[in-house]
Amino acid sequence: MSDLGSINDLLKKKSDDNVAPIVAPEEEKEKFAKGMEKIRLKELEKEAQKKAATLGLPYINLVGFPIAADALALIPKTEAEKLKVICFLWSGDEFRVAAVNPETLEIKEIIYQIEERIHAKGAVYLMSQHSFESAFKLYKIIPEKREVVKGVTITEEELKKYGGEIKNFEDLNNKVQTVSTSEVVSMVVASAFGAEASDIHIEAEEKRVVIRFRLDGVLHLVANLPKEAWKQTISRIKLLSGLKINITDKPQDGRFTIFLTNDKIDVRVSTIPTGFGESVVMRLLRSATVGLEFEDLGIRGEPYEELKKQIERPNGMIMTTGPTGSGKTTTLYAILKKLSSPEVKIITLEDPIEYKLAGINQSQIDASRGYTFPAGLRSILRQDPDVLMVGEIRDLETAETSIQAALTGHLVISTIHTNDASGAIPRFLSMGVKPFLLSPALDAIIGQRLVRKICKECKEEISLDAETLQKVKKILEELPEKEKKQIKMDNLKFYHGKGCLKCNNIGYKGRIGIYEILIMNKEIEQVILSGDVSEYKMKEIAVKNGMVTMVQDGLLKAIDGITSVEEVFGVAE
Repeated sequence: MSDLGSINDLLKKKSDDNVAPIVAPEEEKEKFAKGMEKIRLKELEKEAQKKAATLGLPYINLVGFPIAADALALIPKTEAEKLKVICFLWSGDEFRVAAVNPETLEIKEIIYQIEERIHAKGAVYLMSQHSFESAFKLYKIIPEKREVVKGVTITEEELKKYGGEIKNFEDLNNKVQTVSTSEVVSMVVASAFGAEASDIHIEAEEKRVVIRFRLDGVLHLVANLPKEAWKQTISRIKLLSGLKINITDKPQDGRFTIFLTNDKIDVRVSTIPTGFGESVVMRLLRSATVGLEFEDLGIRGEPYEELKKQIERPNGMIMTTGPTGSGKTTTLYAILKKLSSPEVKIITLEDPIEYKLAGINQSQIDASRGYTFPAGLRSILRQDPDVLMVGEIRDLETAETSIQAALTGHLVISTIHTNDASGAIPRFLSMGVKPFLLSPALDAIIGQRLVRKICKECKEEISLDAETLQKVKKILEELPEKEKKQIKMDNLKFYHGKGCLKCNNIGYKGRIGIYEILIMNKEIEQVILSGDVSEYKMKEIAVKNGMVTMVQDGLLKAIDGITSVEEVFGVAE
C-alpha cells in the first residue's frame, strides 16, 4: 500500500465489498494540511498569549469576533493596515483596540487621538497576526462614507494645492466664495497653515460668517462667507473633528490630525453656541514648534548665563510667569530639551499635552477621573524622576508638594499666573505656602511676554517722536551698568515694518520673548522670612541686584531691530 496502484486496488475491492470508501490521497493530503494549519494557528495564538502576559497586557483573538462597523471605523483602513491595529469594541464611554505590536508609540498615539476625538476611555489588547488578518477583512463591508466621517479627510496634497493657489488673504476671500463646502474648510486650514496662524476663528454674525486668523497673537479678518453657507461649513468641521452634528446648543470639543511626510498637524476644535449660530475655534498645533532650543528663546547677556546655571542645578524650583499666551509652555519645553539626556529621568504633568517630546515621559491630567495635579504629582514622585515639570501651580496642595520635591533632590519647573516675576513670591504666600519652605526651594523666576518681530522683508529705520524717545531713554538709563555700556545712548536707532506681501501687509512676522529673570539671593530670602512681602518690594530688590526688566529687555531688542518700540510698550507696559 505504499504506491498509488495498491491504494486504488484496495479502494476498488472495498467498493465491491459495499464498504465505506477510503479517502483518496489528494483529499487525505488536504485534510492533513488543514489539520496542521489549525495546529500552527493554535500555536501562534499561544505565542501571542505568552507575549501579552510578558507585556502585562490583555490578549484577545478576533477570529469570528462580532465587531460593529462604528467601532471598526474609528481607525481608518489605511492606518489599520499600516500599524496592524483594529478597534473591536466601542460602547460610547469606552473603546477597545487590539494590535499586533501594542507597545509601540504609534499605537499609544492612536488611542490618545481617539480619546480626544470621541471623549471615551481607551484600552489596548494584544492579538496575533492571524487574528488581525481575519478582522481586517471586515473593512470590506463598511460603507465608504462611514470611514470618511471618522477619518481625517484633509490631506497633505490639499494643503500643498491650496497653499500654492492662495498667496494672500485677498486670494483666500475670493476663492472661498466659489468653491464647495468641503473645499472651503480645506482651503481655510491650508491658508492658515501657510500663514503660520496659531488659531482659526469662524463666527456666525447676523448677515455673514467671518473667518479670522490669529497671527503672532493678534486676530486678523481674512475672509467672509455668505450666511447661507454656515450650516454646511459647521457640519463639515464637526464631521472632521468627531463632534455631534445635531447638538447646537451646547459647547463641544474635538480634534483631528493632518499627517504630513515628516510632521503632523493636530487641530483642536472648540464650538460654543452664540446668538447667530455656533462659534468655532480651531487651534493648529504643529510638532515642529517644539523645535525651539533654549539658546533661541531670546534671553540675552548676563540673565541668560544666570538662568543657564540655575537649570543645570540638580534640585530646586524654577518658575515661569505671565498671562495666557505669553509663551510659558514654550519656555518650559525649551528647558526640558536642554536637560533631556539618557542619564536624566524627566516626567511632566500637563493639561493638556500640547506637543510630544522625545525621551520625556509626559502625563495627561484628567480631573474627571480624579487624576489632578496634586494626585499626579504624588504618583510621579514614586517614579524616581530627576526633573519634574508641572503644567501649572494653582492651589496650595500642588504648591506644597512641588516645593517638597524641590527640597528633596528634584529639579521642579512650573508656571504660575502673575503679571511679572516679582509677583510670584507674594502669590505663593497668598496661597498659604510656608515662607521657611519657599525660601530655600525657589531658585529663579522668569517673567515673560511675546512681542512680534519686524518683518525682515520690509524693515526700515524710523525716527521716534520727542516724547517717546525721552521715555525710552529714561527706561534705558535705569539698566544695570553692564548692559548700559553695550548701547550708545546718543545714537539710538529704531525700526518698523512698512508692510509687504510676505507679511500680508502687517509689518510683523513671527514672535520672540522678552524676559526678566529674578534670581534668588540672601536679601530676597530674608524678606520672605520676615513676612513683609509685596510685589513692589520684590521688584525693587531684584532691580537693585541687577535684574533687567521686561520693558528694558524689549527696548534692547528694539534697538537691535528685532521688534518695534510701539510693540514693546503695547505688550509690556
